[in-house]
Amino acid sequence: MKKIYAFIDSQNLNLSILDQGWKLDFKKFRVYLKDKYNVALAFIFIGFIKENQGLYDFLQTAGYTLIFKPTIKYNSEYATSRLKGNVDAELVLQSMIEYNKYYQAIIISGDGDFYCLIKYLLKNNKLEKLIIPNQNNYSSLLKNFVFKINFMNTLKQKLEYKKSHQPNG
Repeated sequence: MKKIYAFIDSQNLNLSILDQGWKLDFKKFRVYLKDKYNVALAFIFIGFIKENQGLYDFLQTAGYTLIFKPTIKYNSEYATSRLKGNVDAELVLQSMIEYNKYYQAIIISGDGDFYCLIKYLLKNNKLEKLIIPNQNNYSSLLKNFVFKINFMNTLKQKLEYKKSHQPNG
């Protein structure tokens, strides 16, 4: 069977979905990737914050393979404190480490920093899809791959996180 791997920029995915006014149900999203694209492995690249261990446990239980980037805290004149954990290099590196293990890859991000990776995968017939979380806000560099792009804007009904309403008592 031809294996499809997904490489997910968690920050771009999460913020792009929130920017549209909804919250992604990561468990439903993993099922969607498996059902629609037959994704065997879904790597999610995320900054590591010790206090978020519950989130990491949940994502692993939902079927993701987590690749962590250490976060750093820095001060600037514009913000008193901010965390930084850019995962771009990790995503590119992992996609190359896994290169011979998958038939094709799906990149999930609207970040133009992945242009060279996407171009390389496409040239070598290794790009299944580029999934962009927000059709209204993504890098213009990615418009070159329009024939390989799917947008998530229309997936709210299917993938939105909804709190379960349990009866009291």
